[in-house]
Amino acid sequence: QVQLVESGGGLVQAGGSLRLSCVASGRTSSSYTMGWFRQAPGKEREFVAAIRWSGDVTYYASSVKGRFTISRDNAKNTVYLQMNNLKPEDTAVYSCAAGYTVVRATSTAAYGYWGQGTQVTVSS
Repeated sequence: QVQLVESGGGLVQAGGSLRLSCVASGRTSSSYTMGWFRQAPGKEREFVAAIRWSGDVTYYASSVKGRFTISRDNAKNTVYLQMNNLKPEDTAVYSCAAGYTVVRATSTAAYGYWGQGTQVTVSS
């Protein structure tokens, strides 16, 4: 089993920045692809970004590309999501996920482990 715990969410004004962290514990593996997903009220969970186990390959949803950056520190079992130029439509619960998959796999079914999520609220 792998446990994932997110932190770093909060309330920010439009145009602001936040950095989310996700710490993995348990049967961690640096071979996992790590992803970030988000779910807004009344909407389906959607893919945000993913990073390959080696950290050299990333993939982003078109809605966040150029504003968000995913990175990982395998020595710390931590993945990060730096979010800049936030918009009200970025408001959602953000969850990290781990799985043996490829970075372009945007389906939630591609990931086997999930964190509880952290709330991000962007005010206009």
